[in-house]
Amino acid sequence: MMTKRFFPTCAIAFSLLGAVACSSDDGDSQPAAPRADLTLKIFDLGELTNNAMYEGWIMVDGEPISTGKFDKLDVGGQKEFSVVEEDLEKATEFILTIEAPGDNDAIPSDTKILQGKFNGDVADVDTGIIADFSDSSGEFIIATPTDEDPDNEEKGIWFLNPNGGNPVAGLKLPTLSKGWKYEGWVVLAEDAPVTTGVFTKVDTRDEDSPFSKDVVAPPNFPGEDFLTGNSKGLNFPADADVRGKKVVISIEPFVDYDSENPFFIKPLVGTAGTETAPTVNTMELSITDLPSGKVTR
Repeated sequence: MMTKRFFPTCAIAFSLLGAVACSSDDGDSQPAAPRADLTLKIFDLGELTNNAMYEGWIMVDGEPISTGKFDKLDVGGQKEFSVVEEDLEKATEFILTIEAPGDNDAIPSDTKILQGKFNGDVADVDTGIIADFSDSSGEFIIATPTDEDPDNEEKGIWFLNPNGGNPVAGLKLPTLSKGWKYEGWVVLAEDAPVTTGVFTKVDTRDEDSPFSKDVVAPPNFPGEDFLTGNSKGLNFPADADVRGKKVVISIEPFVDYDSENPFFIKPLVGTAGTETAPTVNTMELSITDLPSGKVTR
């Protein structure tokens, strides 16, 4: 049996001057650029939900280059990326962002969570790009100022200090970088944190009051009365006694990231007492588990 042989698709022409070799189909192609590994080793970086993604970026000649996306770290808090070697060698810093579900552009979002400059082959990264929370503190009262019923005061939380009738902000928090907002929460039942509202300033009302009444204008501070509506299987005001409940201030990524639970960075945490206003409750600083780590090239 004759063995089949496979020849190039182009013909080989012969002439009196000798054989003429055919040209390659991909003669104009360039070899792939050499690549190198970039390794993240990060502690206390929570898993994202609702299809949001983390995305790594290296800054090269002042321009961001994506290193890749992920929703959670691998075992041991690590993640590895394959990056063009020349870009990696020229990189001056690393930034980790949170990107909205479905994001497919080549531009970092404003929601930057970790950042660090390379010193040799290592960049130490932390959350300093968001804000410095080290001097934060919190106070709040238990009260329901949006109605005129004196017998339901245990149904609301407001982040203010009455200050003898001249209320002042109860929260001392830094201004967040673009891409982040604060949000208050009360854990009214097991695994049922209910929002008290999203805000950026501690001396103005928060952005929404879904559970408050509107008989009386609310104070010009973040807070919520749980007097109407429902959330997470709880009906208000029946299930809204805040006394003895955990109270949290979180930071929230301001992307299209609709989560019904606090983000994992919570700079202030407290527990509501048993006394309603004018008694003031305090919150403790909670920044020992902020994400941080190293990026190695």
